[in-house]
Amino acid sequence: MFSWTVSLCFISFILSVQSIMWNLAPNTQKCLKEELQGNVLVLVDFEVSEQPGQTVDYIVTDSKGHILAKRQEIGKGKFSFNTESFDVYEICFISHVLDKQKGINQLVTLVTKHGVEAKNYENYAEAANLKPMEVELKRLEDLSNAIVQDFALMRKREEEMRDTNESTNSRVLYFSVFSMFCLLALATWQVFYLKRYFKAKKLIE
Repeated sequence: MFSWTVSLCFISFILSVQSIMWNLAPNTQKCLKEELQGNVLVLVDFEVSEQPGQTVDYIVTDSKGHILAKRQEIGKGKFSFNTESFDVYEICFISHVLDKQKGINQLVTLVTKHGVEAKNYENYAEAANLKPMEVELKRLEDLSNAIVQDFALMRKREEEMRDTNESTNSRVLYFSVFSMFCLLALATWQVFYLKRYFKAKKLIE
């Protein structure tokens, strides 16, 4: 039991740390994509270094181009959004520099949390009047459920990929058999054609 608790705590620590830093070049944009399930809360903390005459915007979209969050001239802050369905979601940071001004790189820091990591268990504990140990058990329970759901999704994808591979193999087999019959038919036709040709030229009887 203790080993399972340690493992879950270690997994929770890994999942809760999702941060990235990069230098955003002037008048360019940097986009980050992530595949998420539906009805998932995503929390994003960001910080952009300030430079005179330069601004940075962010926009969050899905694969269909729907805008989930958007803000201009950002500095430091946070925002959240909920995923509508299983899809690939994209967060873009766009740099703008005033005309006739030579821009410089801006440092962007981004920390994202989603699913179990995005839940506020402190407010939940106050509302439900739970003890710290009960809150931790609740968090581990939610984390376990999230891991089970992820494994179920991976299994579903594996089944879909297996079905696709089997379908592709069947089509390749049918195409190979069809090609073989075509080659045999062509070879048979060539034999009869050459036989008639040689007979017409009286080269064979």
